Amino acid sequence: MATLPFPAAQSKSKFPSRFTHFNYRATLSKLFFTTPFLNHSRRRNLSVKNIASDQRQDLQDPVTRGDSLDTSVPDSGSIAFRIKYHAEFTPSFSPEHFELPKAFMATAESVRDLLIINWNTTFEYYVKMNVKQAYYLSMEFLQGRALLNAIGNLELSGAYAEDLRKLGHNLEDVARQEPDAALGNGGLGRLASCFLDSMATLNYPAWGYGLRYKYGLFKQLITKDGQEEVAESWLEMGNPWEIVRNDISYPVKFYGKVILKPDGSKAWIGGENITAVAYDVPIPGYKTKTTINLRLWSTKVAPEEFDLRAFNTGDHAKAFAAVNNAEKICYILYPGDESIEGKTLRLKQQYTLCSASLQDIIAHFERRSGESVNWEIFPDKVAVQMNDTHPTLCIPELIRILMDVKGLSWKEAWNITRRTVAYTNHTVLPEALEKWSLELLQDLLPRHVEIIKMIDEELIHTIMAEYGTEDLDLLRQKFKEMRILDNVELPDTVIPLLVKSRDSSSVDAIEYVDEVEDPDEETESAKEEEPTEEEEEKEENDVKFEPDPALPRLVRMANLCVVGGYAVNGVAEIHSEIVKNEVFNEFYKLWPEKFQNKTNGVTPRRWIRFCNPDLSKIITKWTGNEDWVLSTENLQILRKFADNENLQAEWREAKRMNKMKVAAFLKEKTGYTVNPDSMFDVQVKRIHEYKRQLLNILGIVYRYKKMKEMSPEERKACYVPRVCIFGGKAFATYVQAKRIVKFITDVGATVNHDEEIGDLLKVVFVPDYNVSVAEVLIPGSELSQHISTAGMEASGTSNMKFAMNGCVLIGTLDGANVEIRQEVGEDNFFLFGARADEIAGLRKERAEGKFVADLRFEEVKAFVRSGVFGPYDYEELMGSLEGNEGYGRADYFLVGKDFPSYLECQEKVDEAYRDQKRWTRMSILNTAGSYKFSSDRTIHEYARDIWRIDPVVLP
Repeated sequence: MATLPFPAAQSKSKFPSRFTHFNYRATLSKLFFTTPFLNHSRRRNLSVKNIASDQRQDLQDPVTRGDSLDTSVPDSGSIAFRIKYHAEFTPSFSPEHFELPKAFMATAESVRDLLIINWNTTFEYYVKMNVKQAYYLSMEFLQGRALLNAIGNLELSGAYAEDLRKLGHNLEDVARQEPDAALGNGGLGRLASCFLDSMATLNYPAWGYGLRYKYGLFKQLITKDGQEEVAESWLEMGNPWEIVRNDISYPVKFYGKVILKPDGSKAWIGGENITAVAYDVPIPGYKTKTTINLRLWSTKVAPEEFDLRAFNTGDHAKAFAAVNNAEKICYILYPGDESIEGKTLRLKQQYTLCSASLQDIIAHFERRSGESVNWEIFPDKVAVQMNDTHPTLCIPELIRILMDVKGLSWKEAWNITRRTVAYTNHTVLPEALEKWSLELLQDLLPRHVEIIKMIDEELIHTIMAEYGTEDLDLLRQKFKEMRILDNVELPDTVIPLLVKSRDSSSVDAIEYVDEVEDPDEETESAKEEEPTEEEEEKEENDVKFEPDPALPRLVRMANLCVVGGYAVNGVAEIHSEIVKNEVFNEFYKLWPEKFQNKTNGVTPRRWIRFCNPDLSKIITKWTGNEDWVLSTENLQILRKFADNENLQAEWREAKRMNKMKVAAFLKEKTGYTVNPDSMFDVQVKRIHEYKRQLLNILGIVYRYKKMKEMSPEERKACYVPRVCIFGGKAFATYVQAKRIVKFITDVGATVNHDEEIGDLLKVVFVPDYNVSVAEVLIPGSELSQHISTAGMEASGTSNMKFAMNGCVLIGTLDGANVEIRQEVGEDNFFLFGARADEIAGLRKERAEGKFVADLRFEEVKAFVRSGVFGPYDYEELMGSLEGNEGYGRADYFLVGKDFPSYLECQEKVDEAYRDQKRWTRMSILNTAGSYKFSSDRTIHEYARDIWRIDPVVLP
């Protein structure tokens, strides 16, 4: 028997008059517990004390304790009662009003009630079945708003819309009150969130692990000076989706020292100690009871760490030092790392994620194992996926826990780790393949450096076994390319082997001489071959492979991932080939079986079913049912109707409705008025030189210049009206990217106020691009630009979202563009630019001074320099596209090389858009061809090929 204590009723609290037509307080408790939200095969009675009425009632327990859970649609009005319950008894706002912010909180909390039931049941069932589980570790989870996604997955959108109308609110208005969760920035984080949705939908036993950032990356403001950053405020009003688990926390240590215990084991003692506390967020699947968990860590210290004596003496900074050091770990996503303090903070973030998550994973394993824990089967029950190199410290941390805490030997711990951890590579950019200072790591995580050195030593012996020790130059080359420790002396165990190999080679040479000459006679040639003291010293240094004291000593995290993991995957076919043949070629030759491709995907629920309901209805109508939401291969049915005039008419009408929403949104956010009959041309993604927003805006500048040189009649005849929309954040310390943002906004300010041009061309930069903005822009887009330098974008996922929504792509053969073009058809993709296998040669040509710029490229740069876009000095930006070598110069990303090809391709875009029947056909075929790019497909492949887990369907 259990008692659920309800808060005492507040006699003065009042709802608006629309609530007073029934006896709310008298009926709420009964309705809350007896409304058939869920049918249960097994129920139990419990006594609930209603404090407001001070009476006991025998009610049915709404929480399932049996083995089955059958979801049913709530009765009419029952949702409204639950919303009202939370509005009064789970208050985040004053009781006098029921305005939109309060309506959102109460609505979200009512949805969370439903999720918790499935959530708890899912967890209990996994424990009962003792299933193998995948754990996805990521520094980012770019979730977006959760309300519409949650009720959509629960198939309650209609019911919630109806009951909210009864309460005087519109569901869409309520949903807009929710801030985007500031837990990510770009495609890496959005991919992680799509994966969680698919894991739940496909019933795979899995959890996500991340950090609970208080202020996110930053909120982007666009001012006359370009981008400005302020802290995100997403937690200011509270987060109704998260549940703090005060009983689930783990210690995390920094600094200190390592000691040798009497039994020969190691202990890490002293230093700085913090606590990681769990915050859980439910992730519901679509049309399934499975609800998995995203566990986020927040950091704090024990109250006794607050220096009360210092506070009372007025030294407040000292009093708060320990508290601030702990809490700031989870303040900001990707703090600037130009300073040693910034680097240290980033490493603290990464280690906190790894340490707390692994301690939690191991605790789950031990609880499920009962009294007898068999560590050998740990990899049979646990798969840890590292989303990029940020969670690399999982590898030494797992070894540390197994050795120092659980008492396993090095050999046992190393073997278990190599069978547990897998690595997803997301970049080929050298600066994005993390390298950390060995000294910094040694200071912050001394025990982990010891373990990393042991792993490096294992790798060295593996390399020597593979290539032998006869050719020292070859070994030196392999060590330089493959070692985890860069520019670090060889381990003591290796030097004798190399010296022995050298001496053996010398003996062999002497013995050979003995066979042909008199051993008692010292020949003149032998005298000449005796090494000098200087040569002996040089030879000794060669054998020792001495590091260069002028260069830093580094830990290469990507190499550690490859060595310590059992699987390495790229995220698009072309990217995976580059990973195998260039980035990790030496490792691929050593362990080819480790390397796989897993092309990224996006969830069709959020990215078409929920964000584009008008188009979704059309797809359902023409494919015959709604099965495509779970089985996107059914989208291919649209191919046979691509020329059907009725479908095309419906398709164009849906697109225009979405464009009108975009136009209204742009007016609200930027003040610019755009014509929905123009082509909507969109590039929204993280601002980076390799993504080449600069190429796009220079193309627009050239278009504008040519327009200005024409008569009004010529302009209309030559150019299709366009609205060019940009969005994305430049990292706060990335000066060149911020220059690009400034340039785009300056071009927009000039073009959009040019009365001669009018609606023929508009340029709009949308501030603070995030998931919610994407959900508005993508359905209304007609042309989407994915124009990165070939071979530099690992995959991309926004290209998939645009194609799924019937947007035609212009792009290079880079990342997933290659596969998208194959699926949608070459005629339905606008291709331009150099190919990946040409890039190295083109850069070499540039360095040799052989590149000759197209005259149009020179023309557009001169136009920018003329000052037509305002007084800002764009010399640094234009200068980066010039010269043959040097940092920040020489057009490393080949904007100038691809510029003429880009302009010519844009002319083809205009030509195609004039023929609306052709364009609509292309749009339909893009949606039909996007079937392959569902994250459901990707997760099936991860589960089958990497994690080796099976779906677990709740009974």
